[in-house]
Amino acid sequence: MKNLSPIVEPLLEWYRHCKRELPWRRDREPYHVWISEIMLQQTRIEAVMGYYARFLDSLPDVKSLSEIDDDALMKLWEGLGYYSRARNLKKAAIMIMQEHGGKFPTTFEELKKLPGIGEYTAGAIASICFDEKVPAVDGNVLRVISRVQGSRENVLLPEVKKSVAKKLTSVMPAQSGAFNEALMELGELVCLPSGAPLCDTCPLKAHCTACQKNLTAEIPVRVKAVKRRREDKTVFIITSPDGKLAIEKRPEKGLLSGLYQLPNTDGFHDDDTLKAILSDQALSPLSVTFVKEAKHVFTHIDWYMKAYRVEVSHSNDLYLWVTEDELKTAYPLPTAFQKLLT
Repeated sequence: MKNLSPIVEPLLEWYRHCKRELPWRRDREPYHVWISEIMLQQTRIEAVMGYYARFLDSLPDVKSLSEIDDDALMKLWEGLGYYSRARNLKKAAIMIMQEHGGKFPTTFEELKKLPGIGEYTAGAIASICFDEKVPAVDGNVLRVISRVQGSRENVLLPEVKKSVAKKLTSVMPAQSGAFNEALMELGELVCLPSGAPLCDTCPLKAHCTACQKNLTAEIPVRVKAVKRRREDKTVFIITSPDGKLAIEKRPEKGLLSGLYQLPNTDGFHDDDTLKAILSDQALSPLSVTFVKEAKHVFTHIDWYMKAYRVEVSHSNDLYLWVTEDELKTAYPLPTAFQKLLT
């Protein structure tokens, strides 16, 4: 495989002139870098900007994050998805307060011990904030290095990621944080994941095997082994005579754990079955009206939903009945259910 040393200087030079001005790049405060990196997992930068600002306004430091009520935390995270990220943030903050005296761990190995922090995030924080010469290998970095080297190895395999990390460690400059950010930035802005990469503007064009051999459409190789599962859901938008909406809290474990949801049941049903389900919940439906169909995609599961608006003669003790304002301000409702209310 090609030696990576020649890419270091042109990449750093490009980053000095072309990097984006992002809120979490204004300082090297590890709390800021940490929050941004966790938010950016599975989420586009454009979508994160507003969440990041609101999060720091409410939780400016590790201590405030460690003390926040779970529902309030989920409300701050509402719409970002992958809610285990937020739960792990709080767990890690508690650990930092209890085991590190409120001070952020400064090394790659110590950072990896925190909940929700894997090798990539630990590498990003350690290099950007503490100048440790460790790589931060994400999908962008794997794409760039695979193309530079002309590698047809499956980048979804853990051993390939480890191999790339090892190669990058061997050429890591003193400006380790800038180097890691430059690789990620190049992958996002130039060496694009979909569509044709912008090779003519790439600082690594002269060193890139995929560019020189016209292989950018074939590299990187991504072979997924995961099978997706379909789940059908009937969702009830239930309103009481005083205009309140029925919601319930999901179990503390599993998908969307600890969040709130609209009442729902597995499968699709005819009108008589729907009324029977509602009657079993001590509700007397005055009307049951089909509203819409929607699909929501999780990591390995696709939800296919049919929503029905249900007006009932009285509320029950099975659900929590909330106003529209209360739902907006106090109860974190996942996007899967929010899209049924619009």
